[in-house]
Amino acid sequence: MKKKENKILTFGKATCLTWSLIVLIIAIAIFIFVTRLKPDYVETSTDQIISPTPTLIKTMQNIGEWEFLSIANEELIDTMREGIFSNDELVRIYYGTLRIGVNMHKTNPGWLTISNDTLKARLPRIELLDNNFIDEGLTKSFYESGSWSDKDRADLYDRAYRQMKQRCLTPVNIKTAEQSCTTQFTKIFKALGYEKVVITYDK
Repeated sequence: MKKKENKILTFGKATCLTWSLIVLIIAIAIFIFVTRLKPDYVETSTDQIISPTPTLIKTMQNIGEWEFLSIANEELIDTMREGIFSNDELVRIYYGTLRIGVNMHKTNPGWLTISNDTLKARLPRIELLDNNFIDEGLTKSFYESGSWSDKDRADLYDRAYRQMKQRCLTPVNIKTAEQSCTTQFTKIFKALGYEKVVITYDK
């Protein structure tokens, strides 16, 4: 017996991303103001485009993990053991939230460059940000008969873990997170004055 429920968090996540974008733009604006006072600041004076100095690149990398899609998932997992007179059964419900996005700490050297009037950013691949996505505090025993060991329960946990990853880390969801990431980073770079922005991802 298996039961599943997937819930993709969109409205709340959109609000979260909007505020994250605002906060980041403010932080970068402060950085720009400060770097104007420093000798290592580089700028093209005609169009106010900010060149990606080491400090700016470091500021972007310090974002760390940035979530672009959150999927709430529920799995009902069962197991049965045959007995002489009756069968023992264990049914448990597991809840988890899988966070998908980019880890900016994984950027490679030269990930942010300018070619003519185009800014090119090569971001880390979209991935699962937290492997501990099952909330064990919410796990419920839906039905239990007979005696079951900790190993039996651990086996059910492992099955739920694998099924959640398989169900949620689909090419469609990865692509959705990638598109959201591209949109947000494009907005950031355009706010810095870059009209032409190309976003790619590591394989």
